[in-house]
Amino acid sequence: MCGIVGYTGSDTAKDILLTGLKRLEYRGYDSAGVALENRDAGTGAARLDVVRRVGKVDGLKSELAGRDDAATCGIGHTRWATHGQPSVANAHPHVSCDGRIAVVHNGIIENFAELREELEGRGHQFRSDTDTEVIAHLVEEAYAAAEGERDIVDALREACTHIVGAYGVAAVCADEPGVIAVARKDSPIVIGRGERGSYVASDVIALIDATRDVVVLEDGQFARLAPEGITYTDEQGRAIEPTVTHVDWDVDMAEKGGYPDFMLKEICEQPRVVRDTLVGRMSATGELDIDELGLSFEELNLIDRVYVIACGTSYHAGLVAKNLIEGWARIPCEVEAASEFRYRNPIITPSTLVVAVSQSGETADTLAAIRDARIKGAKVFGITNVVGSPVARESDGVIYTKANKEIAVASTKSFIGQIVSLTLLALLLAQVKGKITVRQARMLFHELGDTAEQIQWILDTQADAVREAAEACVPAQSALFVGRGMGAAISYEGALKLKEVSYLHAEAYAAGEMKHGPIALIDPGFPVIAVATKSPTYDKVVSNLKECEARGAKIIALATEGDEDIKQIADYVIYVPRVRDAFSAITASVPLQLLAREVAIMRGCDVDQPRNLAKSVTVE
Repeated sequence: MCGIVGYTGSDTAKDILLTGLKRLEYRGYDSAGVALENRDAGTGAARLDVVRRVGKVDGLKSELAGRDDAATCGIGHTRWATHGQPSVANAHPHVSCDGRIAVVHNGIIENFAELREELEGRGHQFRSDTDTEVIAHLVEEAYAAAEGERDIVDALREACTHIVGAYGVAAVCADEPGVIAVARKDSPIVIGRGERGSYVASDVIALIDATRDVVVLEDGQFARLAPEGITYTDEQGRAIEPTVTHVDWDVDMAEKGGYPDFMLKEICEQPRVVRDTLVGRMSATGELDIDELGLSFEELNLIDRVYVIACGTSYHAGLVAKNLIEGWARIPCEVEAASEFRYRNPIITPSTLVVAVSQSGETADTLAAIRDARIKGAKVFGITNVVGSPVARESDGVIYTKANKEIAVASTKSFIGQIVSLTLLALLLAQVKGKITVRQARMLFHELGDTAEQIQWILDTQADAVREAAEACVPAQSALFVGRGMGAAISYEGALKLKEVSYLHAEAYAAGEMKHGPIALIDPGFPVIAVATKSPTYDKVVSNLKECEARGAKIIALATEGDEDIKQIADYVIYVPRVRDAFSAITASVPLQLLAREVAIMRGCDVDQPRNLAKSVTVE
C-alpha cells in the first residue's frame, strides 16, 4: 500500500505535496518522491523535475529544501515496496524513456512481467525493478501514437486496457502543463476541488485542508485535473457526473480514517496486511520468492536448529512459528525472550538460524541478542515492519511485514504481519528441506491468502458477540486464557492484549495445565477465555472447559463457525471461520484483539496510548 498525492493550481506545488505525503506516510515509508512541472529559464520549455529519496518523507523534504521551486503542478508518492527492493531507482515517480511523462501508482500489476518483455522488445529502456514503470512506458506509447491532438488522459485510458491488476494512478506530462490524469481500479483514489486548485490523493487525509467535498473515484473511472477545474470520464471516454461526498471529520479523525481510535483502525486493516505481505511471494512455478532473503537455498538447507528471539507480542508470534517450523520443516525450534537469550550462553553453531522478530526493528534487547548470535557464527534473519531499521541492516536476510505505520501502542496488524511472514519462512524452510512438495506449498500459500477474507468475515459479523462477552469481563479482577496447540500460543497474546489496554490482570496457560494449579483461581463469575476451535485437540479443550464450568467460571469460547455443541458449555461464543489448524492463530487473534479493546473502552481506558507503555523499547 502506497500514498499518492497530486496538485495543480496557483499555489506552490512542492509544499502541498510534502504536506500531503507526510500525512500519507502511514501508508508506506521506505522511499518517497515528487515530479514537478517547471520551465527552463532560458528557453521556457516545459520539463519534469523528478526528485526521489530512500527513507521517510523528511528526507525528501530536506532534499527539496534548498530548491527555489515555483512549480504549481506536480505529483508525489510515498512507497511501501511490493515489487523491487527499496532504492532510489525503485522509488516513484517513474518516468517514460524521454522523461516527458511521470506516473505514481498504488496497487499491483499482475501481468507486469509480460508487459515489460513486450515493451523492451519495442525498444523501451527500464530503469527500475518495479511493476509500476510499465505504466509510464505504456502511457508514452499511447501518447505518441495518438492521432490529432494528444491528450494525457486518453493515453492513460489506453494504457489501462493492457493492465491486469489493481491500480490507482496519477500521471503528468510536460507537453500538457497543469494537467494531471488519474485512473482507478481496485485501489483508492480521492479527488477534491479547493479554492486554490485541484487535488488528488489515495486518502482524504491529504486533501482535508483544501476541501471537505470530495469524489471517491470508482473502478473504471478517469479524471482530468486542471487549475480551472476537474472533468470525469468512464472507460469509453464518455463524460460522467460523479457523486460528491462531504467529509465532516477534522484532521485528527481523518488520520484515523473515520474510526474512533487507531487500535480499531489497525485491527480493521489486517486483511490488507495479509494480502500485502503475500504479494509477489510465490513464483509462477510454485516456489516461494523472497527478494530480501539474503541466504542461499544451500545455506538454508544446512540449518539444523532455529531460535526465534523476540519480546512481547513478537515473542508470541514466535510461539506460532515454532509449531510451523517444527511441524513442516522438521527442524528443532526454540523461542526465546530476547532479553534473556544472550545471558544464558545458548548453543549456537554456523548451522544455527536465529530469527529476530521486532515490529520497530530497533528493540534494544533484540538487537543485542542478534549481535551476540552473529559473533558466535549464526545466520540471522529479521522479521520487521520498518525498512532500513537496525534489525534489517544487521540481519543476513529479512522479510518485511508490510503492515505500514502502526500508531496504537498495542500491536495488532504488525502481529498479524509477523505471523504471516514467519509462516512464509516456515514454508520456505520446509520446501528447501524437501519436506513439502511444490504442489503442497502452493496449496498452503493460497490457504494462507484466504485468511484475509476470513478476517474480514470476523470483523463484519462478530462485533455484537465480542461486545456481549466483553461486558462479562468488565467487573472482573482477573481473567484466564486457555487453549491447546496453536490455541495455547495465541492465548498468550490474548492475555497480553487484555493487560495492555484494559489494565485487567490476565494470564494464559495451556489448557491441560489447568488442573496443575491455575484452576485454584476459579470461583463463580471468573472469566475464562478459551480458544476452542476445531483442531486435533478440540475434545481435550472441551474437557478442560467442563472442569472450569463445574467451578462456576464465566466461559467465553472462540469456536469454529457452525459449532453448536460448544454452546452447552460456554456462556458466550465468538465464531471464527473454519481454517487449517496451522493458520488458526491468524483468525483467532482477531476476536481476542477486539475483545481486549471492548473491555478497555468499557473500563474507560485509552486504547491507543496505554499507561506506562511505549511503542518501541529502545533501551534494555
